[in-house]
Amino acid sequence: MKVTRENIDNVNAVVKVLIEKPDYEKTVEETLKDYRQKASIPGFRPGKAPMGLIKRRFEKSVMAEEINKMLSQNLTRYLMDEKLQVLGEPLASNEHQKSIDWEKDEDFEFAFDVALAPKVEVPLSEEDKLKYFTIKVTDDMVNEQVEMIQSQMGENTDADEVAEKSLVRGDFVELDEEGNEKEEAIKADGVLLSVDLVKDEEIKKQFIGKQKEEVLIFDPVTAYQDRHEVGHLLKISHEQADELNSIFRFTITEILDFRKAELNEELYKKIYGEDTDVKTEEDLRNRLKEEIANSLLQSSDRRFAYDTRDALVEKVNPELPEAFLKRWLKEANQDVTDEQIENDFEGFMKDLRWQLIKDFIVKENELKVEEEEAFGLAKQLAHAQYSQYGIYNAPEDQLESFAKMILEKPEEKERLYNKVLEDKVIDVVKGKVTLENKEVTREEFEEMAK
Repeated sequence: MKVTRENIDNVNAVVKVLIEKPDYEKTVEETLKDYRQKASIPGFRPGKAPMGLIKRRFEKSVMAEEINKMLSQNLTRYLMDEKLQVLGEPLASNEHQKSIDWEKDEDFEFAFDVALAPKVEVPLSEEDKLKYFTIKVTDDMVNEQVEMIQSQMGENTDADEVAEKSLVRGDFVELDEEGNEKEEAIKADGVLLSVDLVKDEEIKKQFIGKQKEEVLIFDPVTAYQDRHEVGHLLKISHEQADELNSIFRFTITEILDFRKAELNEELYKKIYGEDTDVKTEEDLRNRLKEEIANSLLQSSDRRFAYDTRDALVEKVNPELPEAFLKRWLKEANQDVTDEQIENDFEGFMKDLRWQLIKDFIVKENELKVEEEEAFGLAKQLAHAQYSQYGIYNAPEDQLESFAKMILEKPEEKERLYNKVLEDKVIDVVKGKVTLENKEVTREEFEEMAK
């Protein structure tokens, strides 16, 4: 068994594997003997068929199988022993592979094109300057957050009469043309509807000022102009809703008005816990300003990470074997067209170059991710998830349980570990270059992102 390598250039090589008869002969012979013992050959008892017959039937296929197995094992071992960092997978060489005659040849040479990862150096110093954009926190941002909290923590309360934004609960009964209840009338009790969602203005006006136990007569299809929605309201099938052409009596049983939460200590405790130091509206606004700033800092960090990637890819620009990589992408993704590969190739190359740069920084700085770091990030994600639903002070045990659930999913766990590692890479860059801090408005920041 002989494995040799010829470097074509800095990033392309040909690896040749020579497998000679002595390498496989003994194993093939033993396999054929085992075949003889187990094979069912017409006219012969098990184990009694002539060895010559066994060889004629099975030798070439057994030999091919054994050679392919040896080829795969030894090619992989060679790449590991030589500590070659390769891109993609070795591909059978169209240019260097000699023809093989499985019927006549006894020695076999296989040639593979191999893409070598380039040697990467990432020189960083204070002379390298990168912009870091921070977003200014405005009063409008704080007001929006206060408004959202008041809405999320608000509740529906009983009202005496219907207003434009009221929720009204009542009972529907189908009527005939004379205004009497039909014999097999469609009925729906306890239906909750929002007045401001009624599309017909005349019917909407009928609701305004009404009180409990008062009655309205109207066609729900005319009111909502959506038979699918009417079907849900009346709890009937789509087919019934499509054919519906009746007026209904609607008897009001409950009127609810939504009231935003008041800004007081009780609300602040619901948000931040019993021991919160937020006591006044001013305290709340100051706290929200800090939280918004921290949230926007994450956006700034993401922007800086993107800018850092672009800057380092342009600065280092590792050499890559483009022709090989296009071929490898095509062979590894049979259902992808050449046009798709061409369209996505620039982005693929940029991501690959960035990965090589990151790998260098990770190795040079001995970066690694501890389990508790990934767990901490998972808890942050859990807290953000709860906050989206208005739960600002989720118990610690719930956050930890949510975080554990996230990390139980292999793909999510890998994603979080990669995120923590990339954050560390960016922190290394931050510490070595000169940051040019610039404050911008949210609108300016969003425009840059486009």
